[in-house]
Amino acid sequence: MPEILLFNKPFNVLCQFTDEPQYSGERETLADYIQRPGFYAAGRLDRDSEGLLLLTNDGVLQHQISDPKHKQPKTYLVQVEGDITPQAVKQLKIGVELKDGMTRPAVAKKINEPKWIWQRTPPIRERKNIPTSWLELTITEGRNRQVRRMTAAVGFPTLRLIRTKIGPYQLNNLQPGESIMQKAQS
Repeated sequence: MPEILLFNKPFNVLCQFTDEPQYSGERETLADYIQRPGFYAAGRLDRDSEGLLLLTNDGVLQHQISDPKHKQPKTYLVQVEGDITPQAVKQLKIGVELKDGMTRPAVAKKINEPKWIWQRTPPIRERKNIPTSWLELTITEGRNRQVRRMTAAVGFPTLRLIRTKIGPYQLNNLQPGESIMQKAQS
């Protein structure tokens, strides 16, 4: 029976169960949080990103979730450097030209800082003269570091990136390092 594990990946945790030998014991991996044999990550989340990561014990389901051709929408809360402009948000909605081509249109909106978000350890770098702002961004692609590259391309570098949704699965109130088992949704 396919099962799916929703995990809130903390900042600085590798999205794999083992690390390269030269870093043995120096960096946290999924094995520091998840002790379920036969479960594997369905997709990736960069070490410097936080939030929802799905793991499953079913190879077909893993493929459906992680394969870009299935276009699972992924939603992120993004803290950017500067006060993001309406023009930048509009450009994210239309699509952004990156070195590897134009992105698909995204769903993007500027939001207030979410009150429910946990403090990051270590905290983001703060600059006295440069404000930060937040946006919610939903994409249907999975290019390498895509959200970070998109916000940088419109002039607002990402400081913090938290994935909150993948398809029908949501982070809800899981705290960093916590996980919950769910039935797989079709």
